[in-house]
Amino acid sequence: MNGLLALLLLALGVSISVFVPVYGASAVIAGAGLTFVAGALIYRAGVEREFLLRIFVAGLIVRVVIGTVIFVLDLQDFFGGDAYTYDELGYSILRLWQGETQFQWHIDRFSTGGGWGMLYMVGAIYAVVGRNMLAIQYANAVMGAATAPIIYLCAQHIFHNVKVARVAAFLVAFYPSLILWSSQGLKDGPTVFLLALAMLATLKLGEKLSFQYLLILGCALFGTLSLRFYTFYMVVAAIGGAFVVGMREVTAQSLARQFAIIITMGLAMTYFGVLRTAGSQMERFGSLEAVQRSRADQSRSGRSGFGRDVDVSTTSGALTAIPVGMVYLMFAPFPWQLGSLRQSITLPEMVVWWASFPLFVLGVWFTVSYRLRQALPILIFTLMLTLAYSVFQGNIGTAYRQRSQLLVFYFIFVGTGFVLLKERNEESQQVATAAKQAAISRRAPHRV
Repeated sequence: MNGLLALLLLALGVSISVFVPVYGASAVIAGAGLTFVAGALIYRAGVEREFLLRIFVAGLIVRVVIGTVIFVLDLQDFFGGDAYTYDELGYSILRLWQGETQFQWHIDRFSTGGGWGMLYMVGAIYAVVGRNMLAIQYANAVMGAATAPIIYLCAQHIFHNVKVARVAAFLVAFYPSLILWSSQGLKDGPTVFLLALAMLATLKLGEKLSFQYLLILGCALFGTLSLRFYTFYMVVAAIGGAFVVGMREVTAQSLARQFAIIITMGLAMTYFGVLRTAGSQMERFGSLEAVQRSRADQSRSGRSGFGRDVDVSTTSGALTAIPVGMVYLMFAPFPWQLGSLRQSITLPEMVVWWASFPLFVLGVWFTVSYRLRQALPILIFTLMLTLAYSVFQGNIGTAYRQRSQLLVFYFIFVGTGFVLLKERNEESQQVATAAKQAAISRRAPHRV
């Protein structure tokens, strides 16, 4: 199966190089290089190598196909017009690196806000292959596909259950919205990839102090800061809280390890100026008044806005907005809100998510009851981000898009609930079969 998938990926690359003139060949070369690096790292994981490589390659093929269709048919505006912004500003950064200072004004607005990391990524890739949006899409596709093995490793680390890990990885690899957002030149794919990587490194460090995972955590956090700064602060809070409480039994050795990791993170953030940057960013974006302005703009955006009369500029208003905001974040768009083609195509995956939600609740219940310490960083982060988006979001489309940052972790709990339910059904069937056999043996005549 792995050989067949590799052959299919190779054939796809050759076809794109031939039938997508100008951009196809260089984009395929860039994607192939990243694919080789990702595949080598997945192979080194040492756990279910064949399955992880298979799920990675299969997920990558789907993303490359979708990304190519979007590029060839020029559907970026339909699915995510931000791709054009990152293309233009990323190219401006490249020209600035080449000494053309007239492009400086074009990127200054990203110096204190979020998203500047995406510009640097785009500029770096353009420096190698030239201005090529398809190459950015393929780079994101590799990161999106690689997220599935990372989530597998997270789930396996927490539950030590192959079935749970496989279900979670499968959902991350093939859930439509996760495929869509990581097939375009948007920052959603890299953001989700880095969040998953940060959680995996945190889980590993909770078990054993490792310079390798400490470095991975630092890089993942820095990358997250460069893409979505508010998500970075939630990740740091979740990681810090998990290390303070402890993800394993409290011993002198574990306390020393956790203290060393927290001190190292603090020193690194201080050295790189994160704390100073945090102050200016929180001043500009962190107040409830700023949140209210952003939310009001979203809620007035066409027919997809909601809660126009909600005011989150006060603490009481923000708390009041959470229940309705959470319903929209978790379940929108609803069937009665499908007023356009873009909204209507989400219905099949929403049915899958609505049907999976009871499994999610069951998985969360089991995790909190029996794996609380082990899953603490993921639980804290998903809770914080869910509450934050419930207050911040005022638009169905934006909520649907931002949900991808949570779904990759939600699917771990969905996998847990699915395996629990399956095992309970199997046990019930075994009990019923045993009772039936016992009844038959009691009715059978005794032979002398």
